[in-house]
Amino acid sequence: MRTRPLKVALLGCGVVGSEVARIMTTHADDLAARIGAPVELAGVAVRRPSKVREGIDPALITTDATALVKRGDIDVVVEVIGGIEPARTLITTAFEHGASVVSANKALLAQDGAALHAVAEANNKDLYYEAAVAGAIPLIRPLRESLAGDKVNRVLGIVNGTTNFILDKMDSTGAGYQEALDEATALGYAEADPTADVEGFDAAAKAAILAGIAFHTRVRLDDVYREGMTEVTAADFASAKNMGCTIKLLAICERAEDGQSVTARVHPAMIPLTHPLASVRGAYNAVFVESDASGQLMFYGPGAGGSPTASAVLGDLVAVCRNRLSGATGPGESAYAALTVSPMGDVVTRYHISLDVADKPGVLAQVATVFAEHGVSIDTVRQQGKDGEASLVVVTHRASDAALTGTVEALRKLDTVRGVASIMRVEGE
Repeated sequence: MRTRPLKVALLGCGVVGSEVARIMTTHADDLAARIGAPVELAGVAVRRPSKVREGIDPALITTDATALVKRGDIDVVVEVIGGIEPARTLITTAFEHGASVVSANKALLAQDGAALHAVAEANNKDLYYEAAVAGAIPLIRPLRESLAGDKVNRVLGIVNGTTNFILDKMDSTGAGYQEALDEATALGYAEADPTADVEGFDAAAKAAILAGIAFHTRVRLDDVYREGMTEVTAADFASAKNMGCTIKLLAICERAEDGQSVTARVHPAMIPLTHPLASVRGAYNAVFVESDASGQLMFYGPGAGGSPTASAVLGDLVAVCRNRLSGATGPGESAYAALTVSPMGDVVTRYHISLDVADKPGVLAQVATVFAEHGVSIDTVRQQGKDGEASLVVVTHRASDAALTGTVEALRKLDTVRGVASIMRVEGE
């Protein structure tokens, strides 16, 4: 074993960063044996240096992250500060000054992953980011290494634990959205401002990363259709149960049937109770991968939290350090396919539409005509009426999102339709 240690700079020492530092210290001998050389924490960049950080030598603490990554003797920079800046500049600077990078920064990778890979390649350095998607679940490496010889056609997953906890609570207890969110907040699953989670921004960033790797095509955050889950109601869950379904916030990345384009989207959807993702409970994550040769694969586990995320970071750290010792680099960006990223309107799936309508003869015929005029075939219809008011639930066969949008716009113009209560896609069939 080489005796000179590999030096690691840690950017950020919050929930994840502090756990990375702890594991590096407590598992130092095991890590050295697995890597072939000791690893040494050479510096920790933080915003609040006065905060007590148990187990970390105060002499390692600095507020000058730029100076830390510029030192020249740093072998690997671990970035867990998140956000776009200063993370982007610090990572680029690290590459230019001889360090490889391990990151958990999904937002930055979804927005500027291609540019960061280019800088890494230009400097013959590694960029690893297993922790950016689904916490401890091994997902990035299987997609870009284990399945490198296969053709992935679809990635369907629950990639945000907060939203899954909320929806699971609504499903199992009949709670409303706000009640379930309040419980998630009290238990620490939801942030004080849960917008990034419940509006799908977090999941959309992960979808962009997954689609890019799975389809060997550059997919940016702006390419991902995003729809939050704040409008999901107890009535939606009741309808889902009538169909033998539940509701999940899904990240869906698909290759078109002709193989020439891909789509990436995040939105709530009904999935059959028989689908493996339907049984994913609480704050857990799961990703379902469909490919030509391997068929269907499912990856499941804790998708967030200090220890699970730190586990993924340390796995990348070991891989990058091994590459450092051998003088090699691991897989970089694979975007050779350069497939077109199609808009949401091209997506084809089934739909569940709930309408508030007048309870009088001829309404159903009017609604059915609108669907027919827009080329959307109806599978089932359920109607309930009382005292001049009625609800009409329509489940369609597969149709394009553009056709469904046109249908809904036309329905809203009917005098007999008093409102479109909800629109839910039906997936996983």
